[in-house]
Amino acid sequence: MCGFCGFIDTNLDDKDLVLTNMMDKIAHRGPDSSGKYIDDYIGMGFRRLSFLDLAAGAQPIYNEDGRFVLTFNGEIYNFQAIREKLIAAGHVFKTHSDSEVLIHGYEEYGTDLLSHLRGMFAFVIWDKEEQTLFGARDFFGIKPFYYTLFNNSFVYASEIKSILDHPGVKKELNEEALETYLTFQYSALPETFFKDIFKLPPAHFFVLKEGKMTINRYWEPVFNETDGTLEDFVDTIDAGMKESIEAHKISDVEVGCFLSSGVDSSYVASCFNGDNTFTVGFDNENYNEISYAKELSKEINIPNKHKVISPEEYWQVLPKVQYHMDEPLADPSAVALYFVSELASKHVKGVLSGEGADELFGGYNIYKEPIDTAKYRSLPKAFRKFLATAVQLVPFSFKGKNFLIRASKDIEERFVGNAYMFSVKERKALLKVTTSAKDPFEFVKPIYDKVKTKEDVTKMQYLDMHMWLAGDILLKADKMSMAHSLELRVPFLDKKVFEIASKIPVKYKVNKENTKYAMRLAAKRNLPQAVANKKKLGFPVPIRVWLKEDTYYNIVKDTFTSGVADKYFDTKALISLLDNHRKGKADNSRKIWTVFMFLIWYKEYFGESI
Repeated sequence: MCGFCGFIDTNLDDKDLVLTNMMDKIAHRGPDSSGKYIDDYIGMGFRRLSFLDLAAGAQPIYNEDGRFVLTFNGEIYNFQAIREKLIAAGHVFKTHSDSEVLIHGYEEYGTDLLSHLRGMFAFVIWDKEEQTLFGARDFFGIKPFYYTLFNNSFVYASEIKSILDHPGVKKELNEEALETYLTFQYSALPETFFKDIFKLPPAHFFVLKEGKMTINRYWEPVFNETDGTLEDFVDTIDAGMKESIEAHKISDVEVGCFLSSGVDSSYVASCFNGDNTFTVGFDNENYNEISYAKELSKEINIPNKHKVISPEEYWQVLPKVQYHMDEPLADPSAVALYFVSELASKHVKGVLSGEGADELFGGYNIYKEPIDTAKYRSLPKAFRKFLATAVQLVPFSFKGKNFLIRASKDIEERFVGNAYMFSVKERKALLKVTTSAKDPFEFVKPIYDKVKTKEDVTKMQYLDMHMWLAGDILLKADKMSMAHSLELRVPFLDKKVFEIASKIPVKYKVNKENTKYAMRLAAKRNLPQAVANKKKLGFPVPIRVWLKEDTYYNIVKDTFTSGVADKYFDTKALISLLDNHRKGKADNSRKIWTVFMFLIWYKEYFGESI
């Protein structure tokens, strides 16, 4: 895992200096070495975190005659098989790195190279003769890729902070991204929080020639259920996961494993057979998974390194976390991930982790809602709508009120993903700025339209794979691990594992008993039963508790009454959210955190005092 940056810009006086400054911004992604390629048209920079072919795997890397130049971030897990085919086709390799497979593969297959790959990646290849830049991002969006186009110039990087260091890039807040973020808790638009800086979507490639950029999709996650027995699916899952974990272990350096008390990371750790597992928790028994992790590590005979995060440590590191994130992210677990990455980086250069299992195998608790509401939703929709309208007029809450409202709606009308912070009405009332941001249900409609004929659970999975997974889960996984020069690998998010998951019927994914049903049965073969059946927690963080304590209540209150807060928000409404939470009138912790993280991030990138 590494970092890259670069530009096509014929107007720069000192390309080398600009490229060096951009590379310095992402030095944390690759502290082992650096490299550059510069000609009259392009500057390509690279920072390396060495994993394979330590002596000869430096970048940029070239093909036999020097026509093609590559910089690459990620790992190709099937590179050896591809390498053998390319050698048989006549290509001459100078190294044993996975990087070189990409450049010879592009020579041989063109853009169809991507269909041959298995791995996580973001890369660019410059064709000197055609003066064409080809770039791509992996299937699920594990590795980031940002870019901007202006005045016939093109600037790209693994992190936005590197792009911002190019002298031609103007740093300006994208207020539409802010309004959308208030609903989703992460940056959900193709355009980032910085105007005119974009994300290359997962499973897409681009070709840039003569200032014109074309972007195309090369892979689509398609769910096609097949017939089969539960036992057959469990067998296939277990075999597929063990093979994927072995593939993800390929390295010339030591690799560890993150471990919480949940089934995803526990499954990976139990099949990993590595040297260390890493866990963090908090000084609160309801938010501490260390004891579970220690117990499992003992059973699978792998040492566990762990750390208890104090409240003071957690709050002190928030600015640093938001800086490394590039865009505001209001997921409290990102900070826990920062600390567990810091812990692991003291012992290993890479880790395996359990991200992606919930999206592929149906793991989120909200995925049970279509089953829980099925009997009620068999009533005529007109009747359900009438009843929902009636109960919304009742001025107080009562048990079952939310059920009647949600169950009156189709899945496309009630689910926009795992996080839903502020409604359109709430965010319009809160914001002082006016934007053209779409209604969130309108925003996700094109994704739902692709799976109109699927069952509701599959629709929810498909939406989360396109929104939540890349926007939240994988964003924090990459940025928090790379903040500590640590490579994070995700064996659930493997093309072959998805092929297995895509065929599993809904009844074997989610039922009244549990989520990830078939996957849990596969995990049970390798884990103690209590762990395999454990309810999903994620990285539990005591935000709701801290916000009621004087110290942290006052930190947030001071931020909410600052000049920046007043510039963008109705500060009285913010204080009301905070006070009502403290008094126990409502759990507003996630809404409070969403605004608070934006303000912390804003100070890091725009420098205005809060």
